[in-house]
Amino acid sequence: MHELPKQYHIDCAPGDVGRYCILPGDPGRVPAIAALFDNARMVAQNREFTTYTGTLLGEKVSVCSTGIGGPSASIAMEELHKCGTDTFIRTGTCGGIALEVQSGDIVVATGAIRFEHTSMEYAPIEFPAVADFEITDCLARATRKLDLPLHTGIVQCKDSFYGQHSPDASPVYYELKQKWESWKRLGVKASEMESAALFVVAAALGCRCGSCFHVVWNQEREAAGLDQKMSEDTTASVRVAVEGLKLLIEEDRKQGR
Repeated sequence: MHELPKQYHIDCAPGDVGRYCILPGDPGRVPAIAALFDNARMVAQNREFTTYTGTLLGEKVSVCSTGIGGPSASIAMEELHKCGTDTFIRTGTCGGIALEVQSGDIVVATGAIRFEHTSMEYAPIEFPAVADFEITDCLARATRKLDLPLHTGIVQCKDSFYGQHSPDASPVYYELKQKWESWKRLGVKASEMESAALFVVAAALGCRCGSCFHVVWNQEREAAGLDQKMSEDTTASVRVAVEGLKLLIEEDRKQGR
């Protein structure tokens, strides 16, 4: 592709974004995240990618939506990196798998199962999708600071939302259901769609990435007849991402990074 003045998909150029960037999937969540920044303004809006930039603790920071799934998330990360971003926090929603994970809880991913294809174009399957340790630690600390219910562990990533929720409708139902049983037996905390790709792309680019999620529903708790209330308010996970980013900025300054 020939060189363009701005990145083709996110419509940003160097100087438009900060070193640090929060990555929600939904463009509609971007203004709510930007409202927690200082002096935030929209810098670009194209396709599923809406980007605002402001400051936190005097540091230039951004938020950019990625859409749903690994392909568009990887595009956002690659193009943001070309504009100068090197630290990413993915925030969004997930579905619980482990029975102790309830609607409204926060899950901080330590790693992700690569049951998707985007990451295969960046690293062989033997390479693990692992979150940056310092970002993960800051997100966990932020969750505790906000006195929110926290789970840390592995999440599963997939390309098909309905492959999880309606596996019997798929011609490959046998594989989907068998794999899901494996995730349960392995103690996987939750299922979502972006972290595996983002962790691997970050490794390929030499970047840092971590993830935190709001649990909307846990189908395994439902199957087990356990009480739960569906929770779609993502305010808590947004606050975790922003507070975690503040802690990370402070740590980076202490370490001279």
